[in-house]
Amino acid sequence: MKLLTPLLLLLSLTAAIDLNIDDKASIKAAAARMAAKLRELYPRGQPWFNPGEFGILPSTTGKNIGYYWWEGGAAMGAWIDYWFITKDDQYNAIVTEALLHQVGPDNDYQPPNQTLSLGNDDQAFWGIAVLAAAEKGYPDPPPDKPQWLALAQAVFNRQVVRWDTEFCGGGLRWQVFRSNQGYNYKNSISNGLLFQIGARLARYTGNQTYADLAKRTYDWQKTIGLTNTTNYYVYDGAHVPDCVVTSKVQWSYNAGTLLAGAAAMYDYYSADLLNPPLTAQATLGNQPSMDFWQNETMNLLRGIDMPFFNMNDGLPNIMRESGCESSPRDNFARPPTCNIDQRSFKAYLSRFMGYTHQLCPFTRDYIMARLRPSAIAAAKACTGQPGGDTCGLSWLMGKYDGAPYGVVVGGVGEHMATMELFQTLLIGDAAPLKTMKTGTSKGDPAAGTGSGTVGDLRQTGPTTVGDRAGAGILTVVTAVGIVALSAWLVWP
Repeated sequence: MKLLTPLLLLLSLTAAIDLNIDDKASIKAAAARMAAKLRELYPRGQPWFNPGEFGILPSTTGKNIGYYWWEGGAAMGAWIDYWFITKDDQYNAIVTEALLHQVGPDNDYQPPNQTLSLGNDDQAFWGIAVLAAAEKGYPDPPPDKPQWLALAQAVFNRQVVRWDTEFCGGGLRWQVFRSNQGYNYKNSISNGLLFQIGARLARYTGNQTYADLAKRTYDWQKTIGLTNTTNYYVYDGAHVPDCVVTSKVQWSYNAGTLLAGAAAMYDYYSADLLNPPLTAQATLGNQPSMDFWQNETMNLLRGIDMPFFNMNDGLPNIMRESGCESSPRDNFARPPTCNIDQRSFKAYLSRFMGYTHQLCPFTRDYIMARLRPSAIAAAKACTGQPGGDTCGLSWLMGKYDGAPYGVVVGGVGEHMATMELFQTLLIGDAAPLKTMKTGTSKGDPAAGTGSGTVGDLRQTGPTTVGDRAGAGILTVVTAVGIVALSAWLVWP
């Protein structure tokens, strides 16, 4: 179903954004324009584009420089959100094409052409895109292609055996391969995404093993100090072997990643997924764990508030990437230092706040009190050329700020951020997220392990005590079976 008539779409693409956050049609139109702007930056259909690059975002020079591979996966996830919230399906064909093209020969989002720069976070961004497809009922691939849930399970299985206890008591390294720069760094985005994928798989499948492994990751973040247990600020990373958190810069996507994972854990423990009820009046869920994750979700939300919404000197509740964006404190005298990746980080904070809004009713007023003012400000920042609707980086200046400041390539992050922000304002009207009970995506708990022998154990109903024991055994067997392969993969 198409969202806008051709005439309305034409008008919406040739005039500056006039956003009314109390009018759903106005919000949908604004989100549609940002989705179209993002499409203009994706080269599919341009004569120089190599079809072998489906899913990769190029530079404006027509060469694949500037954007890293992971941001293509992030863009596909943004379009899935757009379809889910607005029901406009015009981008679905290129999204499905890209998601399937980048799976790699083992259907685990490790394509050989990314070996020289593959990070755990890069792989995970494609993993959360397909996991969102399963949760949101995005159309399934053809039966002869890898399925969304199985692909997400493959990413999780590939990553969980990389858990490194030699240094820092655990954690994922940033980079997958030992030869890559950054292999000696354990960071919040890699571990936060592992936590989030595990939590969301637990919620979708009802399998306790995913929840247990997610909790292990979350606890490790706090133990090492990447998550400050006093104010719930989330810091960037620590180097091995000393494991001291020396980089205390805060990025919005780090905090947002943990927030969405905590929300999924809350929903998992609050739902009747763990055991069938004994009687019709049985209490749902696991109250102690549900209470824990409710507290953690709110703690993370409060930790996000100061660094990303309220360090703005008289401009409250407007999102700012404080680690690199200009500040109103010096009247924006210092230019921003955000690189290509960092320009997109606000997109994921909006996305993950929307995910939390769906699963945790107790967060909804708090979240919208921050996203609504941010959207008003962002609309005022989208008045640049070409088109009079090109978006800047800063949402605090009340006007287009000239981004991307002459860099070789830019625009994807700025427009993906405003797109996710605008469409998230409508998340309250979105359909409930699916689980294995209500969704159609097919899974495989052995995906990514290379064993090919336990696919018949995919779960089809609520988890029982026996299921949990079997899942635990499966995890151990899987880990032992592929640890040698994983070691080989990370050896230079």
